[in-house]
Amino acid sequence: MHTATDSLGNPVTLHDQGSLAALNDFVDGFIACEARAVNVLAAEQDHSAIVQACCAALHMFAESADAPRNALPYLARAQAAAGQATEREQRFVAAVAAWAAGDLPRAIALHEEQARLHPRDLASLKLGQYHLFNRGDSPGMLRIALAALPAAAEVPYLHGMLAFGWEQCHLLDRAEASARHAVGLCRKEPWAHHALAHVMLTQGRIAEGTEFMAGVSDTWTGLNSFMVTHNWWHQALFLLEQERHAEVLALYDQQVWGVVKEYTQDQINAVSLLARLELAGVDVGRARWDDLAGHLALRLSDQVLPFLDLQYLYGLARAGRVDAARTLLHHIEAHAASRTEAHERRVWQQVCVPAAHGLLAHATGDWAMAASQLGLALPQLVAVGGSHAQRDLFHQVYLDALARSGQWAALQNLLQPQANAQPESLRLARQLQAVYAALALDGALRST
Repeated sequence: MHTATDSLGNPVTLHDQGSLAALNDFVDGFIACEARAVNVLAAEQDHSAIVQACCAALHMFAESADAPRNALPYLARAQAAAGQATEREQRFVAAVAAWAAGDLPRAIALHEEQARLHPRDLASLKLGQYHLFNRGDSPGMLRIALAALPAAAEVPYLHGMLAFGWEQCHLLDRAEASARHAVGLCRKEPWAHHALAHVMLTQGRIAEGTEFMAGVSDTWTGLNSFMVTHNWWHQALFLLEQERHAEVLALYDQQVWGVVKEYTQDQINAVSLLARLELAGVDVGRARWDDLAGHLALRLSDQVLPFLDLQYLYGLARAGRVDAARTLLHHIEAHAASRTEAHERRVWQQVCVPAAHGLLAHATGDWAMAASQLGLALPQLVAVGGSHAQRDLFHQVYLDALARSGQWAALQNLLQPQANAQPESLRLARQLQAVYAALALDGALRST
């Protein structure tokens, strides 16, 4: 066995000393959202516990039903070698094994313990944030990142993680400060760019956000497909608020869809952007939906994360594949009924199932049912995971259902505060015009 330290100074135990470069590509690439994280697979013949655990984690990030099965051989080798590994490495192996077994509470507890005991293990920290994010635990995301701050303050990517934690906790000034500090340390910090885009969108700084993202987009090179497509997705949201629809469609075609069409996150970026365009009255064309739906149709039996399933279902239904969407709904219901862990059972049964019914109802024109079912789910929607900006798709669908079912007073009560917070949004202003016309108040508003 060979001992060394990784790029962040954490001791590692390797069978093959030549594996260190590949391991560092995983560590550095993962926290920097760079595609080189996959290079650790080049060292998969090294049966060291940490190398095998990192390979297993990569397979788990496929977010597919077969991901645990694909990760299992690596985990078996990692666990067999764990006795020769450090205590930190053993904990990382155990956390990835818990993830593959579907025991996210244990995985999170192990990552939180790692952050306290080994705060420079930022790959473990980012993985812990990922799980907390998927369970809607924003305070947990912030807490785990803060644990590492005294020991890793010079690492820009930690400040990007902090920025997103602050933002998801609605502490926007602190989020912006952390994001700007990260960018000051390293201009190419795409996760910090992403966090700042969230802040600016929430605060209605639409023109500023558009300019900022355009100004740093030259650094979005060598990134994993999620990060590059998702940052362009954020830029598309800024343009959508300005009703620059042709530019949004161009971004969809050139940047958002088509990097890795097989990947879950690329698929949900695409669903969300096409649906938002249609909700804004844009004809996106049947061909775009058909291309996307062919990939979504392979997800009917996934049930990995409720947030993903909801978007698969809506995308299939919007693409006209209603039978496939109904099949997915039945699978969601069956999966929800089989859950035993309390949090997971509540989320799937009380949030995901009614939301799925509401989304399918909306896509098939049952506006009253859509409004009723989404109204049940939305107050608890944070629990399905996803960011505030991502979950806003479901809120937009709900508002559209209210309009189409003639519930104008309820819609005005929800839409006007949004427009107040987003004075630069032409999209919201146009929607409000229709609301006040339906309420016979448009003339009164023009005269005041």
